[in-house]
Amino acid sequence: MKHTINALLAAMVLCASASAVASSHREAPSITKTPKVDATDFYMFNSYENNRAGYVTIIANYLPLQDAYGGPNYFALDDDALYEIHIDNNGDAVEDITFQFDFTQTLNSIEIDSDANPSTPNVAIPLINLGDATDSDKVQTHESYEVTMVKGDRRSNARTSLGNFKKPLDNIGTKSFADYPNYAKGFIKSINLGQCGQGRVFVGQRAESFAIDLGKVFDLVNLNPLGARNGGTNVLADKNITSIAMEIPKACLVNSAAADPVIGAWTTASVRQATLINPSPTSGISTAAKKGGAWTQVSRLGMPLVNEVVIGLKDKDRFNASEPKDDVTNFAPYVFYPTLPALIQTLYPVAKAPTNFPRQDLVTAFLTGVPTINKPAKVVPADMLRLNTSTPAVAANSQNDLGVISIIPGQTDGQPNAMAKDTAGFPNGRRPGDDVTDIALRVSMGVLCHAGLPADVTCVPADAKAGKALFTDGVVKSATAFDTVFPYLKPPFPGNR
Repeated sequence: MKHTINALLAAMVLCASASAVASSHREAPSITKTPKVDATDFYMFNSYENNRAGYVTIIANYLPLQDAYGGPNYFALDDDALYEIHIDNNGDAVEDITFQFDFTQTLNSIEIDSDANPSTPNVAIPLINLGDATDSDKVQTHESYEVTMVKGDRRSNARTSLGNFKKPLDNIGTKSFADYPNYAKGFIKSINLGQCGQGRVFVGQRAESFAIDLGKVFDLVNLNPLGARNGGTNVLADKNITSIAMEIPKACLVNSAAADPVIGAWTTASVRQATLINPSPTSGISTAAKKGGAWTQVSRLGMPLVNEVVIGLKDKDRFNASEPKDDVTNFAPYVFYPTLPALIQTLYPVAKAPTNFPRQDLVTAFLTGVPTINKPAKVVPADMLRLNTSTPAVAANSQNDLGVISIIPGQTDGQPNAMAKDTAGFPNGRRPGDDVTDIALRVSMGVLCHAGLPADVTCVPADAKAGKALFTDGVVKSATAFDTVFPYLKPPFPGNR
């Protein structure tokens, strides 16, 4: 997910300039102008729904900070943009499989009938629906999308259509939808992936999955990062987002020739290079501008927090437009020589910053994967989520929200003994209930130096004196706060609460 420690630490650095980090949904200056293509969180995990052990679930969240009452147009995705999920299954930091989502919005104008006075014209209504919103004839706008699969280069290689699907209307409220959860379930659809099997897809509004105490973060870091894990307030608790969710058979994602179960993934959004504003829009949808030219990437998200707290402000837009294969060339100093741990030490002198430079432990956590857990056999360092598809999934009620670092003695705070060790979570992929803020904060302060991992971590406990401290932002949202079936994220909040 793309918020957490980065929001916490970036606020420590830039507490006088909150707009630079916002909720970490708004991580780069340019993306704040186009929220429809702003990726907020990215998840990839071995499916833990019953009887789905052979599948991987991937969720890309877009369009941040949705207030449920934001009508009458609500939160359609951009029908002039291309949303993509990329898979690297041989460790070379280049996409081997891409799933593309291309949206279309149509208008079905509804007008008030003037039978009582034939001389009076029919007039279009100002609201999105007139009556039960599950009846498509009573709804004015409709969204649909085509899913396309590309193997190899996403722009030049052959494309295979996986079908056209409808997107559910956002949750207007309880008068328009008597039972929104069941309505939305009807939009979970099967996709045929050929010889490797059938998958599932869902695109629609969901309740915000990320949790953080942003109010205190932006109030001059008015919290104690060494305090209780459950002492804060999740200020995103009443927001919605829009999810692009897929469940794909593992056999469709892994590279069978390489016999390597580890895959990497990231999401991007691209728009056309040119926009021409129409000074005289006509009646209908999307007539206010014409767009053309090559696809241009404007949003990128793999590992959470990287652009928010690792990448410098001057390079945030550049990162969003970049490709993983170029990360070492373009951004390596930000990982090797991070300044945030030193700033934490300045604010909290007891929290001694790590002294091992360059920070190979951060390269391990964020760019290559952790040895013996989710590092590919051959790997080019790059920012993406990496998942070992052979790691058994853990049921929601047994997950440790500290993921991989739960194997380090002293890091299972707040977890029952049954959850003491859980390598099926972040940074081995990312599940909805993984507390990536606390994990990333602890990793940045050197917890991997205490893990006894193989030599490529290249640090020892003496290099990170505060590495076993229980850093936290004070907000916990466990796996049991989510659904246990695809698409896992909860239905969105209604607009008339």
